[in-house]
Amino acid sequence: MSSLMHKPRREMTEEEMSLREKEEFNTGPLSLLTQSVKANTQVLINCRNNRKLLARVKAFDRHCNMVLENVREMWTETPKTGKGKKKAKPVNKDRYISKLFLRGDSVILVLRNPAAASGK
Repeated sequence: MSSLMHKPRREMTEEEMSLREKEEFNTGPLSLLTQSVKANTQVLINCRNNRKLLARVKAFDRHCNMVLENVREMWTETPKTGKGKKKAKPVNKDRYISKLFLRGDSVILVLRNPAAASGK
């Protein structure tokens, strides 16, 4: 298997490419998503729009496109204020989405659920 990791992609057969991708999904950076799908555990995803998603990953691909279930989307909003009033304090908001397709180019960071990791 390690010989496939050093072999240039252009010299690989379709079968070798498939084996290499499978190995990368199990040992590389995407292994976190692979483990989450297999164990049905939650992950925390930071997105480019300054929102965070706490969800279970059902499927993903090499581009980090994901199908998510039981999604809790969280963000912060600063309410508009009237004339002459003090600046309003930011308000934390969230919403529940049962199923969501997340395009990979909006993903910044994926973490294991910190609450589950600490034993809560």
